[in-house]
Amino acid sequence: MLILAAALALATAQGAPPAAVRQHVFADLALSPGAERTASVEYDDDGDPSREPHQAIALRDATGGQVIRRIDPCPGCRYHDLTFSADGETLAFMAQNRVAGTTTLYLANAAGVTARASLNGVAQKPRWSPDGRTIGFLAVVGAHKEVGATQAAAPQVGEIGEAPDEQRIAVVAAAGKEPLRLVSPADTFVYEYDWTPDGKGFVATAAKGDGDNNWWVADLEGVDLATGAAHRIAKPADQLNDPRISPDGAQVAFIGGLMSDFGSVGGDLYLVPTGGGTPVDLTPGFKGSFTSLAWRKGRILATALIGDKAALVAADPKTGKIETLWSAPLSVEGGDGRILLDAKGETAASIVQDYEHAPEIAVAPIAGLGFSARITRDNAALPAAGSARSVEWTSEGRTVQGWLLSPTKTDPGKTYPMLTIIHGGPSAATTPTYVGFVGRSVLTRELLAKGYFVFEPNPRGSYGQGEAFTRANVRDFGGGDLRDILAGVDAVEKIAPVDDKRLGVYGHSYGGFMTMWTVTHTSRFHAAIAGAGIANWISYYGENGIDQWMVPFFGASAYDDPAIYEKLSPLASIKNARTPTFIYVGERDVECPAPQSVEFWHAMKTVGAPAKLLILEGEGHGIRAPEHIKQLNDDELGWLDHYLGDKAGE
Repeated sequence: MLILAAALALATAQGAPPAAVRQHVFADLALSPGAERTASVEYDDDGDPSREPHQAIALRDATGGQVIRRIDPCPGCRYHDLTFSADGETLAFMAQNRVAGTTTLYLANAAGVTARASLNGVAQKPRWSPDGRTIGFLAVVGAHKEVGATQAAAPQVGEIGEAPDEQRIAVVAAAGKEPLRLVSPADTFVYEYDWTPDGKGFVATAAKGDGDNNWWVADLEGVDLATGAAHRIAKPADQLNDPRISPDGAQVAFIGGLMSDFGSVGGDLYLVPTGGGTPVDLTPGFKGSFTSLAWRKGRILATALIGDKAALVAADPKTGKIETLWSAPLSVEGGDGRILLDAKGETAASIVQDYEHAPEIAVAPIAGLGFSARITRDNAALPAAGSARSVEWTSEGRTVQGWLLSPTKTDPGKTYPMLTIIHGGPSAATTPTYVGFVGRSVLTRELLAKGYFVFEPNPRGSYGQGEAFTRANVRDFGGGDLRDILAGVDAVEKIAPVDDKRLGVYGHSYGGFMTMWTVTHTSRFHAAIAGAGIANWISYYGENGIDQWMVPFFGASAYDDPAIYEKLSPLASIKNARTPTFIYVGERDVECPAPQSVEFWHAMKTVGAPAKLLILEGEGHGIRAPEHIKQLNDDELGWLDHYLGDKAGE
């Protein structure tokens, strides 16, 4: 992350006002049912790693964007998961006090702000019952760690794995003083849920045992509010996300498909009777990936990634007919859905951004969403780091898409270095995200300022082109997807002044594996950065906390079919490695444990390839501490400049 002086110098050089660079952050957007107001968690971030930005909730007029009220009952807390009551008069939200280890459910309305329920542990996803009298949420009482495999692991001491955290559905009356009640079974981890229209229960995605690991084998279940009894509605063939029950209570819609990470959603739309049965794919052959959904007026309104565009589509639950209501080449993000809808399904809201425009809140009729519908201008003065365009190429008969970021200025006749960034997943996609002044985007901004091109491909295995494309790397990690990427580099070199002798490759998570695989299978790149990678699929299977994700991709466990795991391990071809590689990982990474990076570093040193290893203390799969982000950005930039810069090798 940039220190303030460096950020100031960079911004001034690119035409920004000569003042401290502050990027306004919007998160957890909510839209009132009548579309009169928005609520969002907001703060200014100046990139200073020595302090945590102070958060507050901003209640805004949805027409002009003016802040009506700021809500901040717990200074020092992290606010999240905002949701309006059906009448739009009360806002429910969570406040997490990480120091105290508590999470509190607050209610805010014209009468004030009230702490309605508090627990030792973590809680999320408050949702109002249909009659507005009860609030449900997900709770982990006495949590040993943050929810999710990307969070840092709890210390591994004592007897391991005997008492995993379980996330349960909790309920509390919206009014009164009754304590919260845990509803769902104590031995079951609930990932997502939705109230039934009659308010007598829930539909949920859930699995018994370790919540970090078992989302990949979760069922769709029904949970009775009065008794807590759970029953299976369906056992999907693959992963499922975002269960939403129809207004008449007869059907559950969900997104199903091959997904490698909880929270990275993509697949087809499925329907199953609430009483149970076999899920039916409503959208087979759809050339895109659905990412969130909601029921409105008998239709399913869903967000999707279609090629290089985010889209809002309407799906007829009887025929599966799809109507595209809106699409644009940008990224959308809300709270309870990527695009939020009013009660009538006529108005949409989202936090919108692309590579050149910083995030803002947009509210408009559903066909008019986009930058022209922005109701905020907090980041309007922030400059673009460069220009961006979507690139398509053909690889082995497939159309593949990616993004090319170019520096603001290039000189005729001169060629420039390029960094190829491979996304994680593999079931994911790179979408247009502002290249800003805070967080991990600082590295990309600095590279563009130094004259680097940056290429972000979406090879086979990615979202955006349908389930067949997402499944095309099953039992072929590093095979066809690497060929797609190399073909993409060739395509870029035909349209941009890129120096083929100064190419770098970079990835985190699956992208870290791909980087390790790339440097052991091609000498095309001259510098590499492998973050939280996987060097040896056999040892990884026994070390990581999420081995369930691997079986759908490899076809069997590492103990049942070790040959495919060995074949796809970078260490199997380590003697081919020559590319200088910087390796980093979080000390307490659950998804891609540190020993994988240590193994690869040790092997690189053994075969005489230049390598550097950085293990970041206390970090999980995502690097979150501001001081670590700055350290990582600085180290990565130095590594790339040394091997790819104008004075490479000096």
